[in-house]
Amino acid sequence: MPTLFYEIFNKEVKLTPETLEKLKEELTQLFEELKKEDNIDNIKVLRNKLAHLLQEKPEKLEKKEKKNIKKLEKILSKIDDYLKEKIEKKDQLKFVDVVKTIEKQYKPYDSIPEAKKDKYKPSSVKIDTFEYEKEKIELQVELLKLQKHIKEKWEKLLIIFEWRDAAWKWGTIKRFREYLNPRWAGVVALDKPTEEERTQWYFQRYVKHLPSAREIKFFDRSWYNRAWVEPVMWFVTKKEYERFLKDVTNFEKMLIASGIKLIKFYFSVSKEEQARRFESRKTNPLKQFKLSPIDQYSQQLWDKYTLAEYRNFSVTHTKDSPWIIIDSNDKKKARLNAIKYVLRQFDYPEKISDSKLKLDKELIYDWEEKVKILKQEIDTEKDLFE
Repeated sequence: MPTLFYEIFNKEVKLTPETLEKLKEELTQLFEELKKEDNIDNIKVLRNKLAHLLQEKPEKLEKKEKKNIKKLEKILSKIDDYLKEKIEKKDQLKFVDVVKTIEKQYKPYDSIPEAKKDKYKPSSVKIDTFEYEKEKIELQVELLKLQKHIKEKWEKLLIIFEWRDAAWKWGTIKRFREYLNPRWAGVVALDKPTEEERTQWYFQRYVKHLPSAREIKFFDRSWYNRAWVEPVMWFVTKKEYERFLKDVTNFEKMLIASGIKLIKFYFSVSKEEQARRFESRKTNPLKQFKLSPIDQYSQQLWDKYTLAEYRNFSVTHTKDSPWIIIDSNDKKKARLNAIKYVLRQFDYPEKISDSKLKLDKELIYDWEEKVKILKQEIDTEKDLFE
């Protein structure tokens, strides 16, 4: 940078009409040179030094000095305009079209130039898989927008996942979290209570895992273990079960009053589909870990689980904390509808159109519809603890 500029900035030279005139010429020349080099960093330095100099201008100035000060202010304004334009251009990033990346992965073999075909292997993919991958990745982008919104607004989101055994619940959680920042999107999957936890207030061990501001928490099972698994498998007394049904709605009211957005999913599956998936787990080494000792009783206790569903939905579904039941016989459609439902609960910047978040009414429905179905399947007057 010109020596005179440093001298004046360091107060080694007084601002006289002569030095101001010379400074104006040197700054104009320097600014032009830096623009040609696209030297943004030094232009920022130049801008800051000039702004600092103008802040310390004398209160009393001669007419000619005022005129030259105005010229310097014009140079500062030009520098500011230039930097603003550069920053705006830099911010106008061209984002990757994630849907097109999926389309490239499933490129038709016939469309590949002959010279490049030796780099590819012909394969077949079901059309519904191709469409599913495209829609899934688009919704996952929306989840990232939602996470950003929740962080910026200091909101709290809790999503509970309950399910019939083999309802593909974990696969849905995985798709929710796949691209989210894990620091702000945690999964809570508690093991059976310890001896100490059995002596505590029932909800106590869940409370410490609730989301703080800016967080999303996914509960892989929840306090609703007491609503169906525990009574069906005789892990709880009738008195404890009935106490839970009385307490849980008040507990959830407190969570909502504290600012937590609560979403309760229940993934349903038909008895026939459940049996098929259990059989698959027995023979697939990658899925055997999913087969628990309790699973072998699920088919035998199907009606009892159904009765537990009926009792739970009848009591714990409220206006502020409704149950959203999802038919997961088709796991891919179930996942997409679950994500869409969550996205529909929020208004966030650059949200996609409502038409792309339309729910499949044949797969996702509320507890009233589910209760009507359950009434046809079981004797609702039967004692769950018989």
